[in-house]
Amino acid sequence: MGLLVGLVLTVIGFFLSVLAFVLWIWMLIDCLKNEPSVGNDKIIWALVIIFLNGIGALIYYLVRRPERIKQTGQ
Repeated sequence: MGLLVGLVLTVIGFFLSVLAFVLWIWMLIDCLKNEPSVGNDKIIWALVIIFLNGIGALIYYLVRRPERIKQTGQ
């Protein structure tokens, strides 16, 4: 029973890790491709995403991306 629980938790952890990695790559590409090159915003957001990994990607997704879409339509 304990082995089964450990296996299930390992599989769940693996899928969450893959999802976090996919979100990280998606937000990094989105930032580099769609963020306006005015000032240092693109560089700063890319560095936030790179250095804070999943948390940085989540911050970009929840904070900056909706604001950018509202401003530029992209």
